[in-house]
Amino acid sequence: MVTFLEIGLVLLVLAIVFGAYKVVKTIKPFVWNAVLGLVVFVLADLLLGLSIAITPISLLVVAIAGVPGALLVILLSYLDVAFVAALVLA
Repeated sequence: MVTFLEIGLVLLVLAIVFGAYKVVKTIKPFVWNAVLGLVVFVLADLLLGLSIAITPISLLVVAIAGVPGALLVILLSYLDVAFVAALVLA
């Protein structure tokens, strides 16, 4: 015989699974944008010789704005306004 506690637990698990699905579905485009932005940063480093500081702020800009955000970060780094990699003295 099924008790109210078992029914409640099943409903709770279903709610958690549904909530996790919605969270993953919402975050997925931001993760793709961040990965694509990192690829653009690496290509800018290899092809143009630009060294861009990969910080949480630059990743956040790229995750929200996508490729245009990556181009903005590259432009700001090129103009030495922001996201400039620090010099390491040996």
